[in-house]
Amino acid sequence: MFEEIKIRQEKAKAAEGKKAAIGADIDLTKFESQDTSKPKHVATSSIPQGDRNKILATGVTLDDVSQRSGTFVQIDNAPMHAAVTQDGIEVMATSEALTKYAWLKDYYWKAVAVDADKYTAHVESHNADGYFMRALPGVKSVFPVQACLYLARGKSIQDVHNIIIAEEGSELHIITGCSTAGREPGVHLGISEFFIKKGAKVTFTMIHSWSPETEVRPRTAAIIEQDGLFMSNYVIMRPVHSLQAYPSARCVGENATVRFNSVVVATPGSTIDLGSRAFLNAKGARTEMVARTISTGGDIISRGYIEANEPETKGHLECRGLILGDRGTIHAIPEIKGTRAGVDLSHEAAVGKIAEEEVEYLMARGLTRDESTAAIIRGFLKVDIQGLPAMLNEEMQRAVKSSEKELF
Repeated sequence: MFEEIKIRQEKAKAAEGKKAAIGADIDLTKFESQDTSKPKHVATSSIPQGDRNKILATGVTLDDVSQRSGTFVQIDNAPMHAAVTQDGIEVMATSEALTKYAWLKDYYWKAVAVDADKYTAHVESHNADGYFMRALPGVKSVFPVQACLYLARGKSIQDVHNIIIAEEGSELHIITGCSTAGREPGVHLGISEFFIKKGAKVTFTMIHSWSPETEVRPRTAAIIEQDGLFMSNYVIMRPVHSLQAYPSARCVGENATVRFNSVVVATPGSTIDLGSRAFLNAKGARTEMVARTISTGGDIISRGYIEANEPETKGHLECRGLILGDRGTIHAIPEIKGTRAGVDLSHEAAVGKIAEEEVEYLMARGLTRDESTAAIIRGFLKVDIQGLPAMLNEEMQRAVKSSEKELF
């Protein structure tokens, strides 16, 4: 075990200066690297009200957890609170899980490469903590587990390492809200590794509410076994300085399925490079990717990549973008690759503006121009997500609605 740790640390050290393959580079030396603190186990009521309000902007509530299967809160690099309300669901700090379960080392850095770039290397070299979530075999979460990753200290780096395991036949629903305290520059580096076992299902809904000076570099990957399902939903509608993420999923079991859905708004000054990748490496594997992007003056690169390496696999990629105003860019990059006979892959991409005839149609029915535009945008952002539990779909739509003031 110690030899494995040593090799991992050496790989991280060698990658300390390795730029990401895509996205704007960040000079991490300009930010303070925080020490990782031991889990504190405080009550959520002890978190200051001002911070609670910021957290609420991501759709995560700390006041009423009656409809939650579990709760996790991390502030900066310190896990502050972890609790569960349903048997068969585990929620704790990653550091505690590694101590409790010797077998967990077999999952640590197995979905995401520790030397992928300087950001993964930084997380490893600073012994990052995060959340460990697990659904035991056959257990289905009645309510979602909620997590909050909160960057409170300005001019610093938040390092996070999450591990999520859905055991055979289980079902786990997660809502993660990420936010920051103020408008000072800061960096969020988050590693999330998902393992979906045979016949298991995981939905992961992530809502970001950063500041105009925050740099965000999540690194997420999922491994999906036979008949498993991984559904990732991502929402960002508030300003961020730069965000670059390209989560990937590997379908390694027959009939494994992955779906990516995203709702993205880039305000003036924001640069967002976001996408998703799926590797269909087993017979009957499926994927669907749907992105809705709006630029109100910011820059968006919307990526998608599907690679099918076994027969009877199917994938579809859809990216639609709207440019509002005179400035802003949307660059859609859809890619599909088939390496075997019998694959079925397709993609479509469209970038445009609001059609004047649609506005005039609504105005003729009594709406003002602004009301007509707002109605069209709401309809554009509404993504019907197949298989998402009603409660989660309502929370996601509520998060979108609460961010509309950024647009109108």
